[in-house]
Amino acid sequence: MYGVKLLSMGKAVPARNMTNDDLSKIVDTSDEWIKSRTGIEERHISEGETTTDLAIAAAQEAIKNGGVDPRQIGMIIVATITGDYIMPSTACRVQAAIGAVNATAFDVAAACSGFVYGTKLATDAIRVGSCEYALVIGAEVLSKTVDWEDRSTCVLFGDGAGAAIFKKHHKNNIINIYTQSNGELSECLTLPSIPLNNCCVQSERISPYMFMDGRAVYKFATTVVPTSIQKVLEGTEYNIDDIKYFVLHQANSRIMDSVAKKLEVDSEKFVKNLQHYGNTSSASVPMALYDLQEQLASGDPVILCGFGGGVTWGSVLLIWE
Repeated sequence: MYGVKLLSMGKAVPARNMTNDDLSKIVDTSDEWIKSRTGIEERHISEGETTTDLAIAAAQEAIKNGGVDPRQIGMIIVATITGDYIMPSTACRVQAAIGAVNATAFDVAAACSGFVYGTKLATDAIRVGSCEYALVIGAEVLSKTVDWEDRSTCVLFGDGAGAAIFKKHHKNNIINIYTQSNGELSECLTLPSIPLNNCCVQSERISPYMFMDGRAVYKFATTVVPTSIQKVLEGTEYNIDDIKYFVLHQANSRIMDSVAKKLEVDSEKFVKNLQHYGNTSSASVPMALYDLQEQLASGDPVILCGFGGGVTWGSVLLIWE
């Protein structure tokens, strides 16, 4: 079994920045209402940038930062629920754009846990020798999935992408990964697909927008995330006090504060950038880690944690280098 390290990262967001005050001109809301309930102050919204565009831009930066020849990349995984097509995959379109001609490319649909799930698949492939370099991207244009007349959801989400390149290494810096799911709770967070309309069946028209049971999601997140963090530490030489930073999915500031309290960890260790980007689903964890880079030193233990639709959740314990 080979070791794995996180080599480099990239990030991309649409040019348009939309503040809470901007939103208050569209729906019945206010800056105070949004900030007090979510911690979000602004978000980036597409004015034409596609999920593929953002994924490619983030990937290109990660490739440049890592000094990698795209032909060396053996696997591309894009975590997204907002692909521009059902077929082809976003990953295949990224592959063509960056010239990664030797890569196996596919998408993962695990919502806000997608980057963690993708990281597990990539690192497992490297460990067994299937590839030397793997590119994992979380990319979303969530602004096309929400009802812009529904203030309970449209204020929460933003668009963006984060990318990471993992590399075979002489020592293992990806210490442990834990993932889990529970389909019995799937109805608390949904996004409909193409309805069945064919020569045999004509379906009733359904809402094309994302649905979220906010209370159920909050209860789910504040229950499973502390457990997920504890699980990823099991069997390792690290304990909760050793962790330099916790990089959680940026869903809601209150969720992160609740998790910190339950784990009895200083809330300052919980990275927050949702005030600038909102909830970007699968992109949120890599985007938050990207923004944290300048505060990290070689050897720092970091835990990444995603949680979201499915329902799905998972954590990664890694050593920054």
